[in-house]
Amino acid sequence: MAGIFKATDILLAAQEVETRGEVFYNRLVETTTEPKLKDLFSFLAKEETKHREIFAKLYERVGQVELPAWAEEDEYVDYLKYLLDSHTLFRLGDVAHLKTFMGTAKEAIETAMGFEKDTIMFFLEMREFVPEGEKKFVQACIDEERTHLRLLTGMLRK
Repeated sequence: MAGIFKATDILLAAQEVETRGEVFYNRLVETTTEPKLKDLFSFLAKEETKHREIFAKLYERVGQVELPAWAEEDEYVDYLKYLLDSHTLFRLGDVAHLKTFMGTAKEAIETAMGFEKDTIMFFLEMREFVPEGEKKFVQACIDEERTHLRLLTGMLRK
């Protein structure tokens, strides 16, 4: 029998991921001198805000859901906690620390790519915890994160 896990917990975590992404990208806007990169980071900061709002709305609609039948609650909660703890923007420190990020354009892009990849992984797992009718919203965010990763990859090649 599957245990009960609060999907709202994971939605709060998703909001925190997006908040940190917004702070990080806004910091890159402040420190980047290259106009194309500045525009990209500004766009990505706005995307993070949009995603945070999506997850805030989902949070209001979602309650408890069952874990997938194959999942052991403690083991799965530990796994999700690891996904968050190892997430690029959580390893970089708290929000105050993110506001002080300094690096080359290449380092900024590579860090942003790590953030986007970690976010995709987290959202793929998170999608399993929301009711069927809400999965499309999480999937839309996953698709957008993939687009962000492609945009960043393109900038890295330039």
